[in-house]
Amino acid sequence: MENRPLTEQDIQNDNGEDYMNSQHLAFFRQYLLNMKAQLLENANATSQHLQEQEATPDPADRATLEEEYALELRTRDRERKLLIKIDQAINRIDQGEYGYCEDTGEPIGLKRLLARPTATLSIEAQERRERLKRQYAD
Repeated sequence: MENRPLTEQDIQNDNGEDYMNSQHLAFFRQYLLNMKAQLLENANATSQHLQEQEATPDPADRATLEEEYALELRTRDRERKLLIKIDQAINRIDQGEYGYCEDTGEPIGLKRLLARPTATLSIEAQERRERLKRQYAD
């Protein structure tokens, strides 16, 4: 393979040989760092947006604004949780554990990681956990 940074297309087309080599790790590290930067930018924009708002005397307008704020804050809370998962994934890269299922030790797969770069379980292990969860919920 050439010595250039990989692209998403390269990951999509990868045949799975030499799984989680240094180029794969570099790609996913940068991918995760880009996600993190975007989430932090969103959080900053929300913070500024909430500080800039002024009170409105109309109760209907105020209710609409409050609903928009609540939705925005719920979104940021989900993103805050994702930031934690991103940091954990970067730590797994540093530890040499990234890309492997925490239950089975099997490769998670490049395409799954591209779709969900914070994944810690293979599809099979994830499905097994979900079946068990449903079993105990019933």
